[in-house]
Amino acid sequence: MKKLSVCLSPKLFECYNTKNNIIVIIDLFRATSVISTAFEFGISKIIPVTSLEDALKFKNKKNHILAAERNTKLVEGFNYGNSPYHYMEKNITGKTLVLTTTNGTKAINLAKGNKIITASYINFHSVVNYLNSSNNDVTILCSGWKNFLNLEDTILAGHIALVLMKNGLFSSDCESVKISKQIYLNSRVDVIEFLSNSAYRKRNNSEELVRDTEFCLKPKIKSQIVPMFEDNYLIPYKFQNK
Repeated sequence: MKKLSVCLSPKLFECYNTKNNIIVIIDLFRATSVISTAFEFGISKIIPVTSLEDALKFKNKKNHILAAERNTKLVEGFNYGNSPYHYMEKNITGKTLVLTTTNGTKAINLAKGNKIITASYINFHSVVNYLNSSNNDVTILCSGWKNFLNLEDTILAGHIALVLMKNGLFSSDCESVKISKQIYLNSRVDVIEFLSNSAYRKRNNSEELVRDTEFCLKPKIKSQIVPMFEDNYLIPYKFQNK
């Protein structure tokens, strides 16, 4: 039987034995939701980088668009930020997105050397089906907020864990799996209300952020794409459950 673990903070990732694991990166608000949206609307590749300086190295590169977010806000000098809606309103088909965010892109780079995919509610079912079909153990890595646990990533991690373990293909002795599953169960009656007083909402309660959080929790689009990290790029793998 395959093993399932949840890592609730990047700070704890080094404590996990991830050899031959698939690492599932979650940054629900909003990087992994942006990644799913951008691929669904035609982006060909995504380069996740940790710093603004690394992103700006691509500034004049043909067919590349640059996106940057820090502390929930669009960084001055960048045309794209960390809102999924930024990628629905402009022609991005065939372009490469260079993306840097406060938490999500750092978590992706932290997990380098492992097999990495990203998850959101946009591609929830495709991710679950892909993990079920794989022979690998799984570690879900929550990006959190500046190395601290956050509720939104924990909820999605718990939801994924609950569904994976229901079919009997996965087992777990990881306490973080139990914690995340319980937090998901506590939230599921009204997850938007559950998170209305979360630390994320207190950092920025702008109209755009409220709209984004509602979209990330209850997206208007669904995707069969499972973003995979290969050779410093995220590429769109369209998984079709057989």
